[in-house]
Amino acid sequence: MTTNKAVLKFVEEAKNLCKPENVVWVTGEEALYEQLREEACKTGEMIKLNQELLPGCYLHRSALNDVARVEGRTFICCKNKDDAGPINNWMDPQEAYAKLGEIFDGCMKGRTMYVIPYSMGAVGSKFSKIGIEITDSIYVVLSMHIMTRDGDKVLEALGDSEDFVRGLHSKAELDEEKRYIVHFPEDNAIWSVNSGYGGNVLLGKKCFALRIASYLGKNEGWMAEHMLIVGIQNPQGEIKYVAAAFPSACGKTNLAMLIPPEIYKKKGYKVWTVGDDIAWIRVGEDGRLWAINPENGFFGVAPGTNMHSNPNALLSTKKNSIFTNVVHDLDNNTVWWEGMDTPAPTNAVNWRGEKWDASKYDKQDKSTYGAHPNSRFTAPTVNCPCLSDQFEAPNGVPLSAIIFGGRRAKTAPLVYESRDWNNGVFVGSSMASETTAAATGAVGVVRRDPMAMRPFVGYNMADYFAHWIEMGKKITNKPKIFNVNWFRTDENGKFIWPGFGDNLRVLEWILARCENKVDAREVPIGYIPYAKDINIEGLSITEDTVEDLLSVDKETWKEEAKGIEEFYAQFGDRLPKELRAELETLKSKLN
Repeated sequence: MTTNKAVLKFVEEAKNLCKPENVVWVTGEEALYEQLREEACKTGEMIKLNQELLPGCYLHRSALNDVARVEGRTFICCKNKDDAGPINNWMDPQEAYAKLGEIFDGCMKGRTMYVIPYSMGAVGSKFSKIGIEITDSIYVVLSMHIMTRDGDKVLEALGDSEDFVRGLHSKAELDEEKRYIVHFPEDNAIWSVNSGYGGNVLLGKKCFALRIASYLGKNEGWMAEHMLIVGIQNPQGEIKYVAAAFPSACGKTNLAMLIPPEIYKKKGYKVWTVGDDIAWIRVGEDGRLWAINPENGFFGVAPGTNMHSNPNALLSTKKNSIFTNVVHDLDNNTVWWEGMDTPAPTNAVNWRGEKWDASKYDKQDKSTYGAHPNSRFTAPTVNCPCLSDQFEAPNGVPLSAIIFGGRRAKTAPLVYESRDWNNGVFVGSSMASETTAAATGAVGVVRRDPMAMRPFVGYNMADYFAHWIEMGKKITNKPKIFNVNWFRTDENGKFIWPGFGDNLRVLEWILARCENKVDAREVPIGYIPYAKDINIEGLSITEDTVEDLLSVDKETWKEEAKGIEEFYAQFGDRLPKELRAELETLKSKLN
């Protein structure tokens, strides 16, 4: 418990609104979590898995109508609609409090209300921020225990301060027509109701660590970004850190937990994971950017994760993890999903809880899948075999480079470097991915996802771009900014670059550029490598292929410039003049 008046007032108000049977404070003691696990297994909310094969692991299923983030039901609630911007859904704060207040009224009758004090970042670090999440879901309590640092130690660190994010969640009736995830950036508050899916209810994750934190960062002079953080150790033992932003399905987790190719391993290269999803970035006293991973766990997509694609991610799930909406193998009491290295189980239950026949599986028909395509694992970061020893460093790690990327079949080269900070902001702001057939049925449709933050900026995105420009003025020792594209295809639609661990070959060039150890040549979009400087030893591609991967077609880029102009148009006068100037520079260089 606590004597903090602001916390006690928040809990009392939530209690009066939701009317729970009783209130339990999450203290951080293992006995409480064990009691909750037992209770969840009794009610069927969770299933205890084979403790010899998967110690401490459980299976959870969300409601059939509640399996992903719901961007259409996610709102930014600030007084002025323009402050939310054209990309966010907006609702007036008073309207939101009234509308959701009615839904929350009495929603916890007969249930237990849990109060979770949690820290994003190491407890007590000046980089960290504290939240209190109130919930009626045991799944949320147990998942937040994995994803954050929680319990009494957080309340001690908070002391009497009122500086905490107030999060209120209830499963209510799981009614999708009354499902809302609303953010009140001006009030430091998040309300989420009628969902039980992690992305909507683990309020420390995207809701706090990106939407609210991006707003706090703008006001306090730091950055909350949808970025992995990874350390690359060279044969001399030096470690350089990079942060990278990619839209979904672009290999973000694979890069965060990259396994060096054999020829690099033999030379002594190692890769260390600091974070796989979110980076909070501040300017250090040395004028460099320093980044922390505010999370304490991984909330990863299960399908496609295997010992070939991402062994470190798979190994991270082997103990004390929660699996959501995957296949339950009844013979072994373990889990399975599409893309695993092992054959599909013959005696199994699918993500819906129905008997599942693997022989009827058809990749083109999602209704035949055993695991939901967005099924998840929630795993403690400490399980990661390549976890950096700087993971808990209170001041984070210094960034040598920032990398943007997307999935482009023809447009973007394998790698290019921006000309300077503002040009790098332009590169990030115009970031895009092309849809795959699996995603939408329409191939090659370009979706702009600036800095991979499209669904996660807690205020007007034009102001977010302006904040990046402003941050550049404060950084005396700037990291270089790059763009990568692992997804160029040949005339048959096959990927040309091998990807996965071989992406380290590109990172090696990027870090060499950061230390001015290698030359580059200028093209209209920035600087690209000389093909000979990308190490292809041991690969089945030639230097000519690399040359082709690095090519920049002016006509294609003229079309790209038109697309960027259309995207920028929606921001009107609020778009920073520096970005308009960068677009004009690109157009003139292409001509």
